[in-house]
Amino acid sequence: MFEIDVLLKQIRRIHFIGIGGSGMCPLAEILHKEGYLLSGSDNNETDTLARIRSLGIPVTMGQKAENIEGSEMIVYTAALLPDNPELVAAKASGIPTFERSKLLGAVTRIYPNSICISGTHGKTTACSMLTQVLIEADFDPTAVIGGKLPLTGSNGIVGHSEHMVCEACEFVDTFLDLSPDIAVVLNVDEDHLDYFKTFENLKKSFTKFASMATKMIIFNGDDVHSADSVIPAANESGKPLITFGFNDGNDYQAVNVQLENEFASFDLIRYGKKLGRITLGIPGKHHVYNALAVTASAMESGVSFEQCVKGIADFRGAGRRFEILAEINGITIADDYAHHPKELEVTLNTAMKMRFNKVWAVFQPFTYSRTSILFDEFVRVLKIPDKCIMTEIMGSREVNTYGIYTSQLAEKIPGSVWFNTFEEVAEYAVNHAEKGDLIITLGCGDIYKAAKIMIKMLKERQ
Repeated sequence: MFEIDVLLKQIRRIHFIGIGGSGMCPLAEILHKEGYLLSGSDNNETDTLARIRSLGIPVTMGQKAENIEGSEMIVYTAALLPDNPELVAAKASGIPTFERSKLLGAVTRIYPNSICISGTHGKTTACSMLTQVLIEADFDPTAVIGGKLPLTGSNGIVGHSEHMVCEACEFVDTFLDLSPDIAVVLNVDEDHLDYFKTFENLKKSFTKFASMATKMIIFNGDDVHSADSVIPAANESGKPLITFGFNDGNDYQAVNVQLENEFASFDLIRYGKKLGRITLGIPGKHHVYNALAVTASAMESGVSFEQCVKGIADFRGAGRRFEILAEINGITIADDYAHHPKELEVTLNTAMKMRFNKVWAVFQPFTYSRTSILFDEFVRVLKIPDKCIMTEIMGSREVNTYGIYTSQLAEKIPGSVWFNTFEEVAEYAVNHAEKGDLIITLGCGDIYKAAKIMIKMLKERQ
């Protein structure tokens, strides 16, 4: 048995360093509901911190050595720099200290049907959609989601069945700490190359993840990189492979796809038999892949097709995934987590095809390494919207050894502007947007704060 699994049966007091993170918050919610006494710390005020505090969990702002006092176990986010004073103190304290993926791995081992959804893009949407399907089908799941599910108003859910849903993130190989019963691979694309160094190394990690599945591997049969990663895993583990996609030969195939203002519907062919039509409640043809992955995961877990149809139709998106925040004076304000060029591309293409006069993309680049390595791709996709506004790069865990700055992106994107503060970004956007326009904030950092400032400004002007 894993060390952390044993400790969780022996201790009650757990401290979270970086408790407001999208991966940390749901685990804290689950353990809180399981009766553990929690505390946490963070450096930035966020909506997730407000939710954590509403549960009665004390949170300290600023990460200091004294925060760990009284803890029996410490969990930290992988986003921390190695010299973080609280992390340094934790590792020197003798108190058992684990990166959050170790804790998530322990949670997956509690449930006989842990569905772990991986992929460079779409994990949060697919996990949220699947969780909604399982809840509405009365399967009473436990879930750890990277965004807030509107149905429950939280990132984490504690169920009482054998079913669990969680995101399996490839960042620094954290998904290799999980114990999936059903391993799902949505797609495999170049990212986190500051860690993996080469795309081949990244694909090898997906192979390792998929090979750990105890029941089956479900993957995108249209994506050659997913196939390259997953087929060797199936050969190694002997577990059955189930494919989904648009192409002939997929076990779960979407045919007769239609778009109405970018909202997709399609007929599902399962193992060669047409079952009926699925209609999505979120915009973007790319979400058909998420719906297929969700339908496969749910039906292979015992959910009926009719229950899948209802849950997918009812799903209106996860927090920060093309989330419509307000419409004021005819201007729509939305927010999206997209931070990789491929994610930006599908989100912005979807927005451009919807019934808006102009699309204003407000982008916060995240990490110097990603911005530098994928610079040309960022330039290409940020030319898609009518107007592009940017902030300076959010370095997060990194130091700018790359010599990369937003101004370099702006030089390559005609008509774009960039600012240092959210107030400047918001003021420029609301001063120039007009009735019928969409302003969408984009990025996995805290760019959503700019959207909130815009909403306040527009309300005041109203």
